[in-house]
Amino acid sequence: MKTKQVIAVIGASGEMGSAIAKTISNENYRVLLQSTDTDKVRSLIDVIRSNKPSADVEVVNHPLDACWEADIIIIAVPYAAEKEVAEIIWKVTNQKIVISVSNPLKNIDTGVATTSGTSAAEELQKLLPHAKVIKAFNTVFVKDFNHPVINGQQVDSFIAGNDHDALDVVYDLVKTAGFNPVIAGDLSQSRMLENMKFLLIQLSKQNNYYGRAGWKLLHD
Repeated sequence: MKTKQVIAVIGASGEMGSAIAKTISNENYRVLLQSTDTDKVRSLIDVIRSNKPSADVEVVNHPLDACWEADIIIIAVPYAAEKEVAEIIWKVTNQKIVISVSNPLKNIDTGVATTSGTSAAEELQKLLPHAKVIKAFNTVFVKDFNHPVINGQQVDSFIAGNDHDALDVVYDLVKTAGFNPVIAGDLSQSRMLENMKFLLIQLSKQNNYYGRAGWKLLHD
C-alpha cells in the first residue's frame, strides 16, 4: 500500500492557507494544519470534514512539529512573516519540498517589495538552503479555489523551481487543488510569477473583477 504524503500548511487560518487546505484535504494526503489561531483551524477542520468525511486532517500547534513530520511544507503566511517561519523550521527542511505562496507586495498600488532582481521564493531558498523550494499558488486569487473554472476555462496556476522531481510532485498537488498547472521554469522565474500576480491585482481592481480572475495560457 502506498504511503500517504504528509503536507503541512503553515498559516492555515489565513485566507490563502485555508483555501489551499480545503482543496488538498482528501484521502490521498495527510494534512497537518498550523496557525497561531488554533480555534480558527479547528473550525476549518470541521468545514473540511463536513464536505469530505474521509479527509485525513488535523491541527498541529507548532510549526516545527508540523514540518518535522511533513514531506511537503506549504508556507501560506504573508511575505513579511516568511523569514520568521523559516528561522523556526529550517532544521527540519532538509531535502523536503517547501512551497512559497506569498507575493511580496508593498501594497496593491506600488508593486513588489523584494530587492530588484530577486523574489520571495529565492529569498526563502536562501533561508532554507537544503530544502527544495517551489513557487506555487501565488498567481491565483483565493476565490479561484472555490471556482477554478472561469467562463468555461480552467484557471492556470504557474509553478517554478530548480528540482525537477519536486516540480512533478507540486504539479500533481496543483491539479488536486483544481487548477491547470503550468511549469514556468527554474526558481528565477518566480520573479515573473510574483509580478504576474501584481498585474492581475491591478487588472482586477481597474475592471471590477472582484477577485474572480486568472491567467490562461493558450496554445496550439
